[in-house]
Amino acid sequence: MTTIDGPSIEAILLDIDGTIADTDDAAVARVERWFRFVGWLLEDQDPHVAARRFVMRIESPVNALVSWLDRTGLDQILGPLMDSLYRLRGVIGHSRVDLIPGVKKSLERLTDQYPLCVVTAREHRSAHAILESHALESMFQCIATARTCRRAKPNPDPVLWAVEQIGVHPTRCLMVGDTTADII
Repeated sequence: MTTIDGPSIEAILLDIDGTIADTDDAAVARVERWFRFVGWLLEDQDPHVAARRFVMRIESPVNALVSWLDRTGLDQILGPLMDSLYRLRGVIGHSRVDLIPGVKKSLERLTDQYPLCVVTAREHRSAHAILESHALESMFQCIATARTCRRAKPNPDPVLWAVEQIGVHPTRCLMVGDTTADII
């Protein structure tokens, strides 16, 4: 097991989804609304429970798809399309994403001790919308999103870009996330 040497940490990098913002609960709520329309397919299951299971089960396949799109370069083609879709439907929905309980207070305490950066596979507009809606954006020295670099997480390029922005060696940084993409 690897231990964390607190005194050697000079900066902290954080993911947004599931680490800063409770985007899983927001996704569950959206899927639950869909499931209520097709309740007869759920075989008397609680739509909320079914939605939670669905969201948890698709997380790894969706991350694998996003990684494949990134490796093949197709994300560079689909990215502008996704940006257009976000503009069409607006990013106002991201303001309804709750923060993980206690995260804002923790970030406020950490900013006194470390430079903080965001490294997320989320696209630019929605990442900034979530941070802005909770008055968090100013806490971060830099924000690396899906297309800040040619490759996105789990490729190390966004992490390397972030640490270059703040002038800290990668081995002196702590990456905080909740998925295997963050660990890799």
